[in-house]
Amino acid sequence: MGQKYAFVVIGVIFLCLLVAAGLRSTPSVLLVPWEKAFGWSRDTTSLAAAIGIFLYGLVGPFAAALMQSFGIRRTLLTALVLMAGSTALSTMMTQSWHLIASWGVLSGLGSGAVALVMGATITNRWFVSNRGLVMGLLTASTATGTLIFIPLLSAIAEAGGWATVAWTVAIACAALIPLVLWLLPEKPADIGLAPYGATAMTPPAGPAQNPLVFAVSALGRASKKPDFWFLFATFWICGFTTNGLVGTHMLSFCGDMGIAVTTAAGVLALMGFFDLFGTTASGWLTDRYDPRKLLFMYYGLRGLSLVYLPYTDFSLVSLSVFAVFYGLDWIATVPPTVRLAVEAFGERDGPVVFGWIAAGHQLGAASAAFFAGWMRVQQGDYMQAFVIAGVTGVVAAGISLLIRGGKGRSALAI
Repeated sequence: MGQKYAFVVIGVIFLCLLVAAGLRSTPSVLLVPWEKAFGWSRDTTSLAAAIGIFLYGLVGPFAAALMQSFGIRRTLLTALVLMAGSTALSTMMTQSWHLIASWGVLSGLGSGAVALVMGATITNRWFVSNRGLVMGLLTASTATGTLIFIPLLSAIAEAGGWATVAWTVAIACAALIPLVLWLLPEKPADIGLAPYGATAMTPPAGPAQNPLVFAVSALGRASKKPDFWFLFATFWICGFTTNGLVGTHMLSFCGDMGIAVTTAAGVLALMGFFDLFGTTASGWLTDRYDPRKLLFMYYGLRGLSLVYLPYTDFSLVSLSVFAVFYGLDWIATVPPTVRLAVEAFGERDGPVVFGWIAAGHQLGAASAAFFAGWMRVQQGDYMQAFVIAGVTGVVAAGISLLIRGGKGRSALAI
């Protein structure tokens, strides 16, 4: 198979990212069942979801450093065990802090190691050419997992209750462990290959570093450059406007508007289907055009669509139009952001710095998950929460044009 084995590796990582994203989307399905089963309020269940989302991002830079120092394979296997164990343990919870510990802290730590930083690390290690396209495909798996799992898990919740959903997710995570053991080498050289598109073997990596020191030192170097803060700010808004808001509260928003759960879940599944095409296409575009201008377009259109949504009639037609449009743009921002991070901070620091930027994404998502739930309690609806998120999207579009990026940008400018 030769260098094409890199695509087998990508297939394994695609599945892992898909399931990890499905785990992170599960609280959006279970908010109401948990409230009915235990009598917990919306702000309590939203807090657990927010903590999980936040840790999903915060772990990123440390997980990236851990992969550099101790290996992708061992990091991934440990994360899958933690994900499977924490979700299975949640079936025995009786108090709200059990929810926060299992679906917030433990699953957040585990899934955080199986996130966008893993996609960036694998892409840089196994590919020299077509990196944008591959990163787009892996990014699509995270958003597609978030959205496609929702209707499936919603149906399981209605038929068997929330505990059956938890067991389903735990089994899916555990099933990936033998696949990783069997098919995932640590690096191309371990099986006598060069990265895809390379003409020579890559030199051996330097001595292992303490992952905590590596992660913090990479942040220290990056934080001296304005590009880091621009990328961090835009990605914070990316999280605020996607999985934190729409991914966590869209089902509840539709329920407030009289839309059946199965219909609302179908709308999210439609978003996931079109995200697969939109984010993969974004990777292809990132290989060819100025990533700053792509980000300007993505954030601007996303912001306007969120402002528009609360004022629609919430018919199946208007929701379907929103789902197609929003799905194409769901996480199309990731490939341009990864490219700008690697260009600005280098091949070695780039994935770790992107981990810190991705932490900003999840911090924004956690903020939206809690903020929208709080607004729902205070205002009685989600209208203002969605409009505010839309305005932040327009702000991110403007910030995108301030990013200077790497020296390769001018040759690829639109």
